[in-house]
Amino acid sequence: MEPKKSKYDTNPLDPDFVKNAAESWSEGSDGPATQEVGGATREIGSSANESARSNIYSEAPTRRYDNLPLDSPYQSVFVPPAYSPPAPYQPSPAPFSSSGQKPTSRSVAGIGLPEKWAMILPYAPFYIGVVVSLLELFLVPKKEMRVRFHASQGVALHIAILVVQTLFGVVGAISGTSIGGSLFKLAAAIFLIISMVRVWKGEPHHIAPIAEPAQWFNEHIEPRNKS
Repeated sequence: MEPKKSKYDTNPLDPDFVKNAAESWSEGSDGPATQEVGGATREIGSSANESARSNIYSEAPTRRYDNLPLDSPYQSVFVPPAYSPPAPYQPSPAPFSSSGQKPTSRSVAGIGLPEKWAMILPYAPFYIGVVVSLLELFLVPKKEMRVRFHASQGVALHIAILVVQTLFGVVGAISGTSIGGSLFKLAAAIFLIISMVRVWKGEPHHIAPIAEPAQWFNEHIEPRNKS
């Protein structure tokens, strides 16, 4: 026995679908008509959740609260978080440096020479400078930073000049000419004299290519008088 169907049970595949639908609508129209509501509208009382709705961020998704106020809006995943800028790079202070102060006539501890002569003699040409530089590094205490700086830089400079002169000598022996070595000796002597004048005037004189070996000499050659 076929079960009884209501007026709302329709099958779109049924060939009588249109007819049954029309009958269902006609039967439903016999019901009571919609009544019109009259009068002024009245305000509905606020619910218990109105206080939460007043804050638009109270129901926001999970947020990070590091360095952010509690009432700040939730940041989108497409906006990168705001981080504090990194601290500017601060180079570590060098253990010694070339000072721009003009050397004085005070006596340097350990050698008894005036400071101005102790600072310019390490740049003297013709092997005088290298001998004076080594004596100052072995005799001048660490507290005489300016004198030891120029002494260590003088040692490194004279060693560099000696190495280059040796290379020119080898090249001259192979090529049979020594003009290149002679020109380099002249240029090195002029540079050493200019260095002496700059230090005498109190101008900063820092030779960057030999800075590391000069610092090594200053750190590893311990003076006899450490006070």
